[in-house]
Amino acid sequence: MSKNYILDKHQANSKLQRLALEVAENLEGENTPLIIIGIRNSGMVIAEKIGSFLKDYLPMPTQIISMSFDKHLPREIELGDMVDFNDKNILIVDDVTNSGKTLLYALKPLLNQHPKRIQTLVLVERMHKLFPVKPDYVGLSVATTLQDMIVVEVEHNEVKGAYIN
Repeated sequence: MSKNYILDKHQANSKLQRLALEVAENLEGENTPLIIIGIRNSGMVIAEKIGSFLKDYLPMPTQIISMSFDKHLPREIELGDMVDFNDKNILIVDDVTNSGKTLLYALKPLLNQHPKRIQTLVLVERMHKLFPVKPDYVGLSVATTLQDMIVVEVEHNEVKGAYIN
């Protein structure tokens, strides 16, 4: 069975470079450290890519950490490192947003602290919002049916592409 690709490896990389430039433009003139939080697996690969692209554009210290939780029952949210988020710029990164639920729950560990700014970035956005969360940075917006699922393929810490399943 062939995959219905909406992004190939080259297109995904171009989108990630553009997203990094958008983030850099919005943080221009800032000295406040940036913490990039990658949501498990694919989101973490994307976070690492964005972080590597940002090195060329931003002078402020940048740290990348991972976040993982059960997306169906997000009781416990685990961070790769315990970090002080107070007065920091935060960028939460995931591969695909659908209902907004994952990005909403990713905010949970930040609620007891006082970040300077929280923004969200996704490679692919679907148009089925159930929660009041809209990503600040989007690589590609796709209108799909509720039955469609978008898969972002990663291999060896590289985004290979994205397809509709």
